[in-house]
Amino acid sequence: MNAILSAADFARLRDLRATRPSAIHDALAGRRRRDVLHGDGRLFIVAADHPARGALAVGKHPTAMANRYDLLERLAIALSRPGVDGVLGTPDIIDDLAALGLLDDKVIVGSMNRGGLRGASFEMDDRYTAYDVETMAREGIDFAKTLIRINLEDPATASILEATAQAVTDAAAAELPIMLEPFMSRWVDGRVVNDLTTDAVILSVAIAAGLGASSAYTWMKLPVVADMERVMEATTLPTLLLGGDAGVDPDETFAAWEDALALPGVRGLTVGRTLLYPPDGDVAAAVDTAAALVHPARAAVTTR
Repeated sequence: MNAILSAADFARLRDLRATRPSAIHDALAGRRRRDVLHGDGRLFIVAADHPARGALAVGKHPTAMANRYDLLERLAIALSRPGVDGVLGTPDIIDDLAALGLLDDKVIVGSMNRGGLRGASFEMDDRYTAYDVETMAREGIDFAKTLIRINLEDPATASILEATAQAVTDAAAAELPIMLEPFMSRWVDGRVVNDLTTDAVILSVAIAAGLGASSAYTWMKLPVVADMERVMEATTLPTLLLGGDAGVDPDETFAAWEDALALPGVRGLTVGRTLLYPPDGDVAAAVDTAAALVHPARAAVTTR
């Protein structure tokens, strides 16, 4: 990777956190903001909210995301590339990026529920432990995001559905777009496994779309699965595609994204580990390939 951040940048970040914590609020308040949608009306968001749920693995590397400085460097590279509209993260990551001055003209998506820690006995009880709507509205966060794992055999699902419905209602009242990432999930040998069959994804969309007192500001964040046409016929809500886990053949992944991006209702991509930790280590190249799929016209102008 070609470094964008230096040791001096990180030293300033550490010093700011220790001696001037109010500067983080100032950095968020003073950044240049943009409309969530502009130009071609599509979004390419880089996701980095995995560590707060204890999910540090990428492919076969169990602690790939553990080094915060390495992660911030990868995010800095991604955010510097043309066609990247914004970043999805928990407050710790967003605060770091804001303090480093990397969020001007970027859409900030705040991750809300990170309490269902990876591998925990309470993983299905995915409580809201990060951003809340009131804070996002106050700090100028542009978009909210929630994860909804629906397990019909686990009573914890009921309280999470209720909490998510309240979050959707609050977001609509604050006129804050909120993306819901739903899955039908189940326990398998002590692990939570998401059902990625077409019918299961359609069912998850039907349940999630009805949460809250208003759907006016609700978006979907959905996996790319077989028969994606049927999935997109299940909702009128604007939808971003999620990237999934790293380890799949990149060419195959990009081809699947390209096909799904052509479907009515699909507005772009929200991808994390697949692009931040590509097999060949070239973050810029991976991000540029994905950006060209989301914003083909912009990519054509850039390469002229």
